[in-house]
Amino acid sequence: QTHGSLGRSCAIALCEDGRLTCWSASQQTHELRRQLADMFGIGADRVRCLYVEGSGCYGRNGHEDAAADAALIAREIGRPVRVQWSREDEQVWSPKGPPTLIDYAAGLDAAGNVIAWTAEAWIPQGQSVSRATLVAAELGGLPVDASHPGSVQQHLAIQYAFPSIRSVAHRLAHTPFRPSWIRTPGRMQNTFGNEVFLDELAQASGTDPLEFRLRHLPDARGREVLQRVAKLARWAPRAAAPAAASPAAGGPLRIGRGVSYVQYELVRTYVAVVAEVEVDPTSGAVRVTRVHVAHDCGQVINPDGLRNQIEGCVIQTASRTLIEELRFDRSTVLGRDWASYPIMRFPDVPDIARDILDRAGE
Repeated sequence: QTHGSLGRSCAIALCEDGRLTCWSASQQTHELRRQLADMFGIGADRVRCLYVEGSGCYGRNGHEDAAADAALIAREIGRPVRVQWSREDEQVWSPKGPPTLIDYAAGLDAAGNVIAWTAEAWIPQGQSVSRATLVAAELGGLPVDASHPGSVQQHLAIQYAFPSIRSVAHRLAHTPFRPSWIRTPGRMQNTFGNEVFLDELAQASGTDPLEFRLRHLPDARGREVLQRVAKLARWAPRAAAPAAASPAAGGPLRIGRGVSYVQYELVRTYVAVVAEVEVDPTSGAVRVTRVHVAHDCGQVINPDGLRNQIEGCVIQTASRTLIEELRFDRSTVLGRDWASYPIMRFPDVPDIARDILDRAGE
């Protein structure tokens, strides 16, 4: 997948008296400063980068590349330069989400409890700080940093208390595209893998998936968000998946519900979600109709900002899960616009119910 930010990447650069000034919506302005200094072979004290709010500047999309483009042109012509990528530039040239493959295995005892858990992942080479090679530097034959989608391996970690846990990350030296985290480094793909496999274990043990999570979760705050989302969604326990989902009232649709839980980096925000889903058995179309979220990030400073973040995450997650897929061949990216790389549109946005826990002092 690609970032698919609605607004395209843009930057302004000014190069004069051996000094570079750059305005950009870079996510990591301090890293951009170092990369531009390395690219031009000058000290970081001769580079000043100013952050300007942009559209979707999480992760590493094209903002840093637009800044490098502007800086290179400004140095060559000695004038201030503004560079704004086109939609095609953004879709084709921006870094892509890191390819990830994870194999899971686990053991259950006679009572249906998990006694061993193994996850083995294949992910791109990484380090503690995420960088993406600057296109302008690479194409211009200037010094470059290798692409490093940092921290992806950390998020293989799980928050459940199993007696034996083993996680292994195999590093890929090369990938088809410049890899970079989309957002929440590695957590999207790793949580998806962890939680789906946990559902398989719950079904194998004949246990309700929410109860199965609570059984293996000692953290009180984690248990509370699961219990709160169950109350919010009026969760009905089930011991196993039904043989055929129940028909929706008045039509051929099939309806179902899923639950998921994560504690980010095992040290901060707790989130539990119940999603209600419709499937058209004739066309295979899947639609998320309602999402219930219990959210505990400690003390809430800006309630409106937090609500915006939760809603944005739900919409983007549904879009990435059901719709978004980067198509490419051996020479180029094929998903160059919103027709060839579609994202969720307003009619398909699910209803979102929130239960925000405000913990003063946390």
